[in-house]
Amino acid sequence: MRWERQRAGEGEPILPGLDGLLRSVRSPEFDGVTFHEVHAKSVLNRVPDGSQVPFRWTVNPYRGCSHACTYCLEGGTPVLLADGRAKPIADLQVGERILGTRGHGVARRLVPTEVLAHWTTVREAYRVTLDDGTVLVTGPDHRFLSARGWKYVTGSKLGAAQRPHLVEGTELVGGGKFVRTPDDTLGYRAGYLCGMLRSGGFAAEKDAAARALRYLPDFGSSVGFMSLPPKPDAHWARGFLAGLFDLAGGYRRGVLSIAHDETDVVDAMFAALDRFSFEYETVGHREYAGRRQARLTGGAGEVLRFLHLTDPAVVWKRSLDGTTIGSVRRVVTSVESLGLELPLFDITTGTGDFVADGMVSHNCFARNTHTYLDFDAGHDFDTQVVVKVNAPEVLAAQLKRPSWQREHVAMGTNTDPYQRAEGRYQLMPGIIRALADSGTPLSILSKGTVLTRDLPLLESVAKDVPVSLAVSIALLDRELQRRLEPGTPSPQARLDLVRKARAAGLPCSVLVAPVLPYLTDSVEALDALFTELADAGADSVTVIPLHLRPGAREWFAAWLGRHHPALVPRYKRLYARGSYVDRAYRQQLGERVGPLLRRHGLAPKTGYNPRTAAEPEVPEPRVETPPPAEQLRLL
Repeated sequence: MRWERQRAGEGEPILPGLDGLLRSVRSPEFDGVTFHEVHAKSVLNRVPDGSQVPFRWTVNPYRGCSHACTYCLEGGTPVLLADGRAKPIADLQVGERILGTRGHGVARRLVPTEVLAHWTTVREAYRVTLDDGTVLVTGPDHRFLSARGWKYVTGSKLGAAQRPHLVEGTELVGGGKFVRTPDDTLGYRAGYLCGMLRSGGFAAEKDAAARALRYLPDFGSSVGFMSLPPKPDAHWARGFLAGLFDLAGGYRRGVLSIAHDETDVVDAMFAALDRFSFEYETVGHREYAGRRQARLTGGAGEVLRFLHLTDPAVVWKRSLDGTTIGSVRRVVTSVESLGLELPLFDITTGTGDFVADGMVSHNCFARNTHTYLDFDAGHDFDTQVVVKVNAPEVLAAQLKRPSWQREHVAMGTNTDPYQRAEGRYQLMPGIIRALADSGTPLSILSKGTVLTRDLPLLESVAKDVPVSLAVSIALLDRELQRRLEPGTPSPQARLDLVRKARAAGLPCSVLVAPVLPYLTDSVEALDALFTELADAGADSVTVIPLHLRPGAREWFAAWLGRHHPALVPRYKRLYARGSYVDRAYRQQLGERVGPLLRRHGLAPKTGYNPRTAAEPEVPEPRVETPPPAEQLRLL
């Protein structure tokens, strides 16, 4: 469904007390999440005087958080890269170039795009089997492009679960099942050298020449690979086609072709194409009478199969930019639950989709403050997100007032400004420019790798105003992270964000928060985390133990009861007097953390300087201090 058709009052109730509501939107990219788009009157918020945080002003373009992930694919699912190769989705990195699609309906063209975010969660797993043997292991809410539009993996024709979904006989659109790339055997290398050197050798393509120079030492002074073997094996045939394509082939306007003028080479080329059952036609070359040409005729599916089966070296010849995709239809033969939960992965891309094992696949794009809007602090915080769509314009107007003293503004203090929804709304670039244009120092705290998108902008404005970043990294344990923070970027992705921020010349500290008593507070766990943070180049580290305000307290208690019931009595004792852990625990944690931070050179700087620490150490809290409306978000 298009967002433009999701108006307030059309299937989504207007919320009482939510001033300035424009529309409420449900989008398949964020299944289960409703975005309430509002025109805010003010976005520059003053922190109450009683607050114990070391800043006075905040900007929060979102209320609620769309980090929670409900989609995802099994980690080994191959994703089509921008160079025509494929890579498991679990191994993709933020910033990596892949292929998405552009177009309308099922008439789509491949276009390069970028991985904007990458994360994992644990979900009930389903197996989708197609008629060509493709098996896709995915979550129930993932979507694939069918001949009749996007369809979820599971759903119902009736009731609350009604939605378009896969059934036996559904036709999926794409380029066909990915085949395994060839093994780098001695036979493949011999075939590659034969095909390349018989087509002109080192004269033209640097990528091909570099590969040949790596292969030549395997054969010493022998030139036997120049001869065509009478009975070549499959490895040699794959390498031979790759070598021919690199020097005598090309891909243009949707047609992959190879031409040669030596009869024995042409015969060997046809034999190799036949061996792998390629669909092709043979024609003469329009410029050279003695040259014969093979053109693949199976569309994008055959082109993809050729590139993956042979693995040519020349990068520019592998470019699939503009290729029409959709002529290949694969029929769903079964959709069945595996009966267990598995770690599943997903990405956000610039196009909103990607190609997963040949099929076009769709992206997956503060608790207590939510109660002020008549939402609850648990499920609603994850699924009812208020978006201040006019935040950049309103902020710019507020900053022009004569009364504005250009005090430091902290972002990410309540909800993450770089949650997944920011990839769609793109509010932060305008907010950053408004602050910089007014001469206002700014800091950002985030766990969202969408922040990577704005690093060049932040690097630029840092020449005019103080800018500092802080990344929230609470732990390294992937299994615990998946259970505690489903849908958020992995610890490794956040460490990479710190590295990129430091490479851009931006101050970047790390907030290790929340530290969970008896779960993430051991010397071993903290030392391992600090080692990684120091290696990533973090300026400093601030450690804050878990505190449980009303709303977050109930949510966390339910989580702890499900996953660590034996710890429930101990937590009741630690938090018996209110939101903050008791003083004795804080003192013990401080004694444990201090030497580790000093050892790794990560001790926070004294005092508050927004140029060196986006979130300095929080002073010792008073017991039962009433929580301010805009307070540092730890959960």
